[in-house]
Amino acid sequence: MQPTSPWRLPAFRVLFSATALSQLGTNVSYVAVPLVAVAALDATPGQVGALATLGTLAFLLIGLPAGAWVDRMRQRRLLIAADLARAALFASVPLAWWLDALTLGQLYAVVLLSGCAAVFFDVGSQSVLPQLVDRAALVQANAAVVSLQAAANVAGRGAGGGLVQLLTAPVAVACAAGAHLASALQLLAVRHQEAAPRPTGTAGLRAQITEGLRHVLGNPELRALALTAALGNLGSQIVNTMLPLLFVRELGLPAGVLGLYWGAGGLGLLLGARCARPLAARLGHGRTLAVAGLALAPAALLVPLIGRGAWLWLAGAGWVLAMFKTGTDNVLGVSLRQRMTPDDLLGRMNATFRFLLTGALAVGAALSGVLGELVGVRGTLWVGAVVIALAFLPVFLSPVRSRRDLPAPEPTVEVSPPVRRCAPRA
Repeated sequence: MQPTSPWRLPAFRVLFSATALSQLGTNVSYVAVPLVAVAALDATPGQVGALATLGTLAFLLIGLPAGAWVDRMRQRRLLIAADLARAALFASVPLAWWLDALTLGQLYAVVLLSGCAAVFFDVGSQSVLPQLVDRAALVQANAAVVSLQAAANVAGRGAGGGLVQLLTAPVAVACAAGAHLASALQLLAVRHQEAAPRPTGTAGLRAQITEGLRHVLGNPELRALALTAALGNLGSQIVNTMLPLLFVRELGLPAGVLGLYWGAGGLGLLLGARCARPLAARLGHGRTLAVAGLALAPAALLVPLIGRGAWLWLAGAGWVLAMFKTGTDNVLGVSLRQRMTPDDLLGRMNATFRFLLTGALAVGAALSGVLGELVGVRGTLWVGAVVIALAFLPVFLSPVRSRRDLPAPEPTVEVSPPVRRCAPRA
């Protein structure tokens, strides 16, 4: 191993294993919850779209202030609380189903509140990582985490589809709850001494949020990364929201096939994440991001051709290639933005990205539901595929394309002690 390898650090290994369990729960619920709505509650396309929207709406509602809150908190405790909350929420679904009391209203509440917990878990985990590993090891650490997320897509979504097919969708949701509980228990083993949250001086919440937004949107490279990722999420969510209806109702395929299809996308993410470092070493950091988008993003146009037989395989290949590009983006883009951000802004930077990226998921889910009612499932898939195919353009047309290496780490800005003055400017 390299001297700076994150695998030499026990705290990173514990965080990695806890994240694996949490990602498993997230991906099982991703498959199982909409199938509960479709199979057990006979949900319409609009209701499935609303369910997907509520699952990501929390990032629009509290995503930006969450970054400022995370910068003020002990992040390990925050991650544990978020996992425990999701375990309790998902456990309520099979319980209500067993009591014959499950409703769409309860599913709406569960996905909205679990989305709030996910906000804090995602922002907190991305912010704590640079504290656990040396900045020189960030690309390797991020490659490991993104590979984990991709593997969880393969295992979690594949397992989710299989569990739904074998044990029913509500029981699969119970398994997701168990995975989140196990993640919380694992995080108790982290022995890393967290630094105390930095004082915020006289800056209020609004001023801190504005600082995070200015840091991301005022930098042309960070802005391009955010726009490309947001467009990719928008298109992917438009497609993914309609897939349960396409597979189960229109094509008459079992839930396990849907899980395998989503799992194939996870395999693409995994391969892209694993190839990101060697590609960046050969082509350069920015050129890899640009070339991967130009060469692979248009493969998403094969997805709307999905059908039985060979058409399923062709559409699956297009989805794998598009997700390969996303996996590469995730490793290199996250590493770049972490290296361009001082420690005391990490929470707000990550929250700004999560607000934009997951906000795009919420918009994509709502738009998918509306389009599904107006132009049908197939038409909706074409809209989403076109958005994915063009999402690489902001990075391709930005200064990121010419960046060879990661920048030197940004220095941490020391906060001055509080002084008496007029009300702070927002």
